[in-house]
Amino acid sequence: MAKKKEKNPKTNQRFEDEVMVDIIEEGDYKESFLDKYQNYLIIGVAALLLIIAGIFAYKYLFLAGKEKDAIAEMMQAEMQFERDSFTLALENPGEGYDGFLDIIENYKGTKAANLAKYYAGISYLNLGIYDGAIEYLKEYDEDDLVTAITKYGALGDAYSELDNMDEAKKNYEKAVNQKPNELLTPYYLKKLGILYKSEGNQDKANKYFKRIRDEFPRSTYAQGIEKYIFPPDKD
Repeated sequence: MAKKKEKNPKTNQRFEDEVMVDIIEEGDYKESFLDKYQNYLIIGVAALLLIIAGIFAYKYLFLAGKEKDAIAEMMQAEMQFERDSFTLALENPGEGYDGFLDIIENYKGTKAANLAKYYAGISYLNLGIYDGAIEYLKEYDEDDLVTAITKYGALGDAYSELDNMDEAKKNYEKAVNQKPNELLTPYYLKKLGILYKSEGNQDKANKYFKRIRDEFPRSTYAQGIEKYIFPPDKD
């Protein structure tokens, strides 16, 4: 009968001692690593917090103050714009107030300066300075549903006046593909249709005329739209 092999208590004790030494050494390594680098970690976190605080202060304190000042400055220019006094609105609205061009320059980063770019673009368009209109309208970051349409529609008008019909059509397309507006969308759809019709592309023109008829039947632009469609649809 084979004897049962007995465990050597000394061997087991030696193995346990070696494991404990490894664990202790590993713990010492981690502790020394943290001791060595904790100052750098603290500095890094502090720097990150300072950056975040700086961004917050700039956006919500400094820019908030500039925004308020810019809105107050722009009121006079807006009044001149509404009177169709576009040159005055751009450069010298009167009573010591800034025009749209100065607001764009002096209040960068504010919503008011962004809106001033839209006003400037439309002003230049009305003054027949089409390159200026394109410059400022392209820089305007549209932030509402109406100017999202009129920005691209006005760009289409400016390019059309410069006889760049490819860019005109591209921007009119962007205008009519924004969220639909009962007044503005059919207006630019009709412009697109007439533009394609003038180029002899009746099929493409029909596409836009039919959109007016089918999607905006109550709009003023739907009245008499059938006469633009050729050949007429059969009943």
